Formats: sequence, C-alpha cells, structure tokens
Amino acid sequence: MKQSLQLKLHQQLALTPQLQQSIRLLQLSTLELQQEIGQMLQDNPLLERVEGEAGEDYGPAEAPGADESPGDAGEVYAELAWGDRAVSGPAGEDEDEPGFQQADASQAGLRQHLLDQLLLMPLPGRDRDLVALLIDALDEDGYLTASLEELAAMLPADREYEPEELAVALKLLQSFDPVGVGARDLGECLRLQLDALPADTPWLAQAKAVVLGHLKMLAEHEYGKLKKLLGIASDRDFQALRALITGLNPRPGARFAPASAQYVVPDVRVRKVGGRWSASLNPDAMPRLRINEMYAGILRQNREGGGLAAQLQEARWLIKNVQQRFETILRVAQAIVERQRLFFEHGPVAMRPLVLREIAETLGLHESTVSRVTTQKYMLTPRGLYEFKYFFSSALDTEEGGAASSTAIKALVKQAIEAEDRAKPLSDSAISAMLGRQGYVVARRTVAKYREQMQIPPANQRKSF
Repeated sequence: MKQSLQLKLHQQLALTPQLQQSIRLLQLSTLELQQEIGQMLQDNPLLERVEGEAGEDYGPAEAPGADESPGDAGEVYAELAWGDRAVSGPAGEDEDEPGFQQADASQAGLRQHLLDQLLLMPLPGRDRDLVALLIDALDEDGYLTASLEELAAMLPADREYEPEELAVALKLLQSFDPVGVGARDLGECLRLQLDALPADTPWLAQAKAVVLGHLKMLAEHEYGKLKKLLGIASDRDFQALRALITGLNPRPGARFAPASAQYVVPDVRVRKVGGRWSASLNPDAMPRLRINEMYAGILRQNREGGGLAAQLQEARWLIKNVQQRFETILRVAQAIVERQRLFFEHGPVAMRPLVLREIAETLGLHESTVSRVTTQKYMLTPRGLYEFKYFFSSALDTEEGGAASSTAIKALVKQAIEAEDRAKPLSDSAISAMLGRQGYVVARRTVAKYREQMQIPPANQRKSF
C-alpha cells in the first residue's frame, strides 16, 4: 500500500471561553444573572459592584477591549454605569447582622398547628403517639395519603397496637382545626366539613349524598342527572345545593403552607414618548460593575501578576459580556415594540403575526440568539408585564387574503366567551362560525385548542342557572 500526504482546508467555528460566557449570560433570566454575578464577585477579587448613587446615564458605557494589556489598567478602570442605582446581589457583599424579628404565628405550618392542639388534649401517651404519627403523614393540603395499613407497618414492632386504635386516632385527628384535615380523599374532606355544619342547614343531606357518591357528576356539570337523582325540581333549589358544596374548602391545610412568592424583574420598560412607543432598559435589572482599584494598583506595580492578570481578563470579559447582553436585549425589545405597536394601542386583539426569523433578519442576528433573548426576559408595559415570547405567534388566514395573529384570535375567543349568555353558552362550532362572520378562517378544532390553552372549560361545563 502506498502512503501519501494530503492537505485539506475546512472551516470550523471554535467557541472561545469569552464567547461561551456571552452565550450563557444571554440566556439567563435577570434573577439568574444576579446569582451568576454574585458568584463571580466571590471568586474574582478584581471584580466589584459599584456602590452609592449613579449618574443620569441609563445606557451602558463603553467596556474595555479584550486585547488591552494589564499595563493599560489605569485607562480602563473607569466605572461602568449600568443604571441609576446598584442592585443587591444574592452573595458577595457584606450585610449588617439581622436583628431580632418577631415570628409570625400564621407561618408556623400545618404540622405545628395540629401538634399545638394535640398538646392541649388530655390523652394517654399511647394515643398521643398515634395521633402524632398521623400528623406526620399528612401532605401540605391536610390529606392522609397513606393507608392505615401502611402506617400500621411503620409502628414499632415491640409495641402491640390494635388496628382499631389507629382508626380511633384518625377520628380524633379529624376533629382538629382546620375542619376537613385528616381526610383520605376529597369526598371525605367535604363530608367532614358538612358534618360540622348545623343540622338544620338547608340541603345538608343532599350535599352529603353528592360529596360521597356523585362528585364526578357535579364536576362534569351533569346537573340534569343530579337533579333527577336527588329529587330536586327547581333550578333555584339546585343552585342553593351547589352553592353549599362549592363553598367548602377542598384544601384545608393550604392556608398554613409557607408562601413562596416568585418575583419577576422586567428587563425593559415600554413607554409612549412623543407619540412613539419605545423601549428602555430597566435600571433595576442592570448590575453596575467595575474593576477593583486596589488590586488594579497591585497589578500595575507587578506586571507579572500571574493569577491576578488572568482574573483581570476574566473581569473584563464579564463586564463586556454583561454590557453586550443588555444591548442585545434592548435591540430585540425595540424591534418587537415597533412591530407590535397596535398591541400597545388596542390590546391583544390587534396583535400581528410575528416569528423569530423576522426579528433576526432585521437586526442581523442569528435566530438562536433571538430565541435566547426572548426566553425568560420580561417587558413592563402600560398593559402589564409580558415575556418577550408573548409577542410571537403564528399566522391564520383571513377571508381577505391577509393574516391574523393566533394571539389575536385567542383574545377574540375569550371575548366571545366572556360576553356569552351563561344559560346558553357558545359551543366551539358557534364561536368558529362567529369568527367566520368577522372574516377570520378558524376551524372548530382550532377554537377548541385555543380554549383549552386558555384553560376555559367546554360549553357544557360553563353552563349555569
């Protein structure tokens, strides 16, 4: 076999560490970005967050070039103003020692609330242990998800418990506040609450019959069958029965669950200025970073800084990439605002079709870049807070040969349902025909799909008396 050497040329895109960081920062949400920067502040002494008041410049300042040498540090250590005030990060900053805070009794939790009641009851230790075991087995809504047999298997083998003892302990637990706690299913939970009502409550017996055997029929709005089954003739009486059941609490333990509020920080704000809708960066979302002057001075004196020189370069990369991130977000936001101007004027019914490719071609960006920018990025507008992706939707044909946004069609479907007669709700076919008379070609199955996406029940479940 004859051996030979061949020379081939080919192109290959290499992702440098700086480019990889730029891509990663672009796809992070604002809160994730703050966490990332907080970690960087801990790991890199050359990087610091700017404290104190900022100037009036709300736009990003020029970032240092990646090719500048450490010897030029005196010229590039200027503050990079990213907003009118600094944003606190989750880590990397000293904080004052927190003072004593009064505990909120309402946040004690369901388990502690039940144990407090148990301590006030004069019970033998044996019964107290069984009730405590049942309390530990409850889920956050107050339901007992494990069977009594499964719980009995968890009891110590050296102590003999009768199955009847565990059943008695459950009855005792079900007498605790909140009413309905300790139930093993929804029917039992509602029945416990009905048992706690006065005996002369109207329609109490019929309500117990419904929750114990006909909840599915009630949920599916099969009111005619229920009325016949319960012997109720008038719609008014049945409405009173239904109100009695729907007024019960299906999740008695939910009010004791700790609140886990999740906050969304808008990346841009949209305002109408001089008759034109424009987007601007939210200063509260923009971190203000700079190079630490003390370490910069050390590096200027010792040009062979070793690890400090590498950390200086990393700090420069981060500052520049954060700046590029917000510049790209602002460009995409402004392009969206210009194309969806009618939405800001008239609402969702005026939304026009828009795809990522249109924005990418307009701004000279790759479609994947626009996709990253529009994910978990939010826009605060006079009409509310919206994710960037909300403004992108597919097109549906109209009778005139034009195109309508699927978001606009959803808004029309919702308007039609909100304005319908609840005694005679509109079917999907009726809504499709109504849209057709307005010039929109929308199939019945498309109406059904949009209705389900908006979590609106079908016509038979929307019917009321």
